[in-house]
Amino acid sequence: MIKDYWMTNRLYSFLAASILLLITFLSLIWLADAEFFKSTTAFFKGAFGGRKFAYLLVTISRAALITGMAIAALIAFRAGLFNIGGEGQLVIGGLASAFVAINLPFGGAAGIFLVLAAGMIAAGLWAVIAGIMKLWLGVPILVGTLLLNYPARYIASYFVSHPLRDVSSGMPQTHLIEKSLWLPLVPGTRLDTGFIFILVVFCMVLIYCYRTVAGYEAKMTGLSVDFANASGLKTKKISLKTLALSGAIAGLVGGIAVLGLHHRFTDGMLVQPLYAWTGIVSALMVSLIPWAILPAGFFFAAIHSGAAGMERTADVPKEIAVIIQGMIILFVASKVPTAFDQNVGDGK
Repeated sequence: MIKDYWMTNRLYSFLAASILLLITFLSLIWLADAEFFKSTTAFFKGAFGGRKFAYLLVTISRAALITGMAIAALIAFRAGLFNIGGEGQLVIGGLASAFVAINLPFGGAAGIFLVLAAGMIAAGLWAVIAGIMKLWLGVPILVGTLLLNYPARYIASYFVSHPLRDVSSGMPQTHLIEKSLWLPLVPGTRLDTGFIFILVVFCMVLIYCYRTVAGYEAKMTGLSVDFANASGLKTKKISLKTLALSGAIAGLVGGIAVLGLHHRFTDGMLVQPLYAWTGIVSALMVSLIPWAILPAGFFFAAIHSGAAGMERTADVPKEIAVIIQGMIILFVASKVPTAFDQNVGDGK
């Protein structure tokens, strides 16, 4: 009975979201004074078409980064930690990866793993700062993680504008990373293998959430801190470990973007595409269901790629993707569990 109600409620939510997206899409096409068939064709071609499916590969590449950030958010949210500092953790991870890659005397697989590990460690430690602020200063996790986004961005801007800057480029960015540290491409394509790392992390997170004691303890802490404490769980330790894991995954995404997509760190390259915030929306849209994170990430990536296709072909502004995402945020905001309004979301 309960399961039937749960499935029915999710079905209604999905249908409502689909209808809302359709109405929003049609309204924006009408406001842009564009032809519906031409715009729709351009949207799907921009997301899934192109010569040798080039645009599909772009969608997959973007989906990998969004999915990675969605996983990072999921890990924290399920433990009752409203970590919205993924952007800062992503930036710190990317910066640390770029710094190590530039100074590393060797390349190859060992070098790639070392660079990615550096990004994960740096971002994990950055996320833990919010946990320490909560335990020692009483700063709510939501506030602490949000505030840490800003120093992360300014630190990155300083390093790529001064100590690490490639002065010959004329832009605030680091030197180009040695090719031996670039992520390999899928044969016959321009798609880097970063998505494979995300798929591996996705599978590991499924095991963590559904088949491990640590995952169960984190979920129990998220559902009720008081009950978890009464059960003898060390909730403070669990919170810090969960924040570290969430930050580490965000750092991995930053490292993948540096080694696979850009081959250097450029100021704003991880902020402007809104990977972190889109990841948060992806996680919330599927109600923090781990297995649904992958299609949600691909869904949002397709929206952005399709919008770019409409701008190229049908003269419809690509900002339509941001508007659609904003409508989804409004819908999701009305469905967010009330636990985040209680002490659970505060990281207590």
